[in-house]
Amino acid sequence: MSVDFLFPVESSLADEIKYLHNQSIGKVIQIHTEKTGVPDLTHAKLALIGVLEGRNAVNNEGTGDGIDQIRLEFYKLFPGNWTNALVDLGNIYKGNEVSDTHFALIQTLKNLLKKNIIPIIIGGSHALTYANYRAYDSLEQIVNLTVVDNKFDLGNNQETINSQSYLSAIILEKPSNLFNFSNIGYQSYFVPQEELDLIDSLYFDSIRLGEAKKIELAEPMLRDADIVSIDISAIRQADASANNNATPNGFYGDEICAIARYAGISDKVSSFGIYEYNPLLDVQNQTAQLIAQMVWYFIEGVNFRANDYPFGLKENYQKYIVPIENDDFIFYKSNKSGRWWFEINFNINNNIKRNALIPCTYQEYLEATNQEIPNRWYKTIRKLI
Repeated sequence: MSVDFLFPVESSLADEIKYLHNQSIGKVIQIHTEKTGVPDLTHAKLALIGVLEGRNAVNNEGTGDGIDQIRLEFYKLFPGNWTNALVDLGNIYKGNEVSDTHFALIQTLKNLLKKNIIPIIIGGSHALTYANYRAYDSLEQIVNLTVVDNKFDLGNNQETINSQSYLSAIILEKPSNLFNFSNIGYQSYFVPQEELDLIDSLYFDSIRLGEAKKIELAEPMLRDADIVSIDISAIRQADASANNNATPNGFYGDEICAIARYAGISDKVSSFGIYEYNPLLDVQNQTAQLIAQMVWYFIEGVNFRANDYPFGLKENYQKYIVPIENDDFIFYKSNKSGRWWFEINFNINNNIKRNALIPCTYQEYLEATNQEIPNRWYKTIRKLI
């Protein structure tokens, strides 16, 4: 793997590690320092990367700095009963232009993804989600993106790519690999009606903050994602003050950690990012501690993956057939995890028959038994035909 864009953690942080508990994360994982060099990736499953780029963070000057404060709080924690090896690859510094930073991140992520290593990205501007998405170009696969944010970040498509407009670039630019976009936790008073209409017209998914607090309703969006991206402005200011766009309402600390864990548990999520941390506004390192705990919960989730997605042996599932309007809707429930999917059958060019399994909730199965077609089924079939 090319390491041209990776720089070691600060020497002051390396010195701090010496004083940590012998069983703490900082003492048991491989870390990119000046002394040890880049960790061996032979057995790595997860890789932590800091990206010191905040120039396109709207109204949040200072983000992209101070990432080692998050690292130190993370290093202080103790690992769970983890079997997947974690490494810290250090930092990507900002280039001469923002596009240079994006290029460095794309190349780094592309190499990790090809090795089936899950990158955990700590930024920096939320616009880095665009670079995360572009890293999948070389994999030649469709991509599902799930974002936890209090708004959609569509911006104006005439703007440069920034933390409040990157989604427009993802939707409009070629090559277009995006199959589905999901937003978890938007707050209606921050979102113009025309943006809600656009998300609906593209058959994308979104769930308001009040509904998303029932984590089981948001779980299928995380289970079907390839990329999960979290803007910490989605967390209420009292729990995460280190963001100049923080507001009184949002997810509580324990709720955002639950979301991070569900993202980790998803068998499909292959990259995870947390953005918009501003150390200048962090009170007693509270936000750094919360982000460190979010990373901990994501890793915990990865280590407890059920490996029941994509669809495996039929005997590992219970099949339910629900007749609706002269058609049969087929649901599957995993005996292993208790999670639900529904099956969609479709034709390609009116010739080749295909089927797809879409994550859903038990509630959607109950809706079907009451002769109500799940909205998720409708949106998916509209994108496929």
